[in-house]
Amino acid sequence: MKRRQFLTAAGAGAAASTIAMPAIAQSAPEIKWRLTSSFPKSLDTIYGAAETFSKAVAEITDNKFQIQVFAAGEIVPGLQAADAITNGTVEIAHTASYYYVGKDPTFAFATAVPFGLNARQQNAWFMHGGGMELMNEFYKDHNIHALLGGNTGTQMGGWFRKEIKTAADINGLKMRIGGLAGRVLQKLGGVPQQIAGGDIYPALEKGTIDGAEWVGPYDDQKLGFNKVAPFYYYPGWWEGGAALHFFINSEKYNALPKAYKAALEAASHQANTDMLAKYDAKNPAALKQLLTAGTQLRPFPQEVLEACLKAANELYAEESAKNPKFKKIHDAMMAFRNDEYLWWQVAEFTFDNFMIRARARG
Repeated sequence: MKRRQFLTAAGAGAAASTIAMPAIAQSAPEIKWRLTSSFPKSLDTIYGAAETFSKAVAEITDNKFQIQVFAAGEIVPGLQAADAITNGTVEIAHTASYYYVGKDPTFAFATAVPFGLNARQQNAWFMHGGGMELMNEFYKDHNIHALLGGNTGTQMGGWFRKEIKTAADINGLKMRIGGLAGRVLQKLGGVPQQIAGGDIYPALEKGTIDGAEWVGPYDDQKLGFNKVAPFYYYPGWWEGGAALHFFINSEKYNALPKAYKAALEAASHQANTDMLAKYDAKNPAALKQLLTAGTQLRPFPQEVLEACLKAANELYAEESAKNPKFKKIHDAMMAFRNDEYLWWQVAEFTFDNFMIRARARG
């Protein structure tokens, strides 16, 4: 190659590399966000999902995008996480959408509603049934963009200081319970209490409340509820598959490079899958330990379940008549649920029912 041709080629290569470097740098800026969790650090399943998410985002972006996780109360109280996103106090939160039904009952659908979907059905609805699109359309009014953030699976019905034998036993019952389930209990005379996870134990111990639900054996054992309430009921008919989400300030989210949005999405799916797997793996041993320690396991009587279902359907009809946003999402979710159970009764339920009975026979 002649000297002039070589210098020309080298110059062109140098120019190309000079042009390319700033473009790469611009596409991967260094960003640091704060994440406020609605949960205490002691709950490695729920709180841990935010840490799983943060670690994945950092690894995907070669540590260019870092998210520092704070437990409930370190920046804002757990039940104020959504407000912290709406007003821009922090960029992201890990929370349960149904904590905010006081703002609008429509918030409940992203976590769980009485007699709604189980965990797998929730994920199917969010990811392939239009559920996430519907919720994010609703969240726009609150300056929130949401990503999947975990699922507990079907929850337990809670801890009670006395037995629940009939629907009449709910009358006057003071119970810590979240979301729309509290309004269902109100129809039966119950007195719902909205209490953050870390404050449930002292309220139950002092008798300020008569009962409390949280998640299931693994978390409930950590929080020590079996020490202050002997009766453990199932199932949590209000949380067939309680979903958590990462709430992101919409302005901050929209300003991110496309690659970072993809990183958040990928990390959210990892956290979402990991949480449910942890609960499924850890709950059996915890339940055995609770029973060995004297916990009295009880199913809700059929009469109680039927009364609660009737009250829930009445609540849905009342709210749908006055809240178009609620009605739109309710109708979509329930149509999806009904089709899901057409399938569930054929394969999933039949298989599980057979295996459970086979196990009981030894």
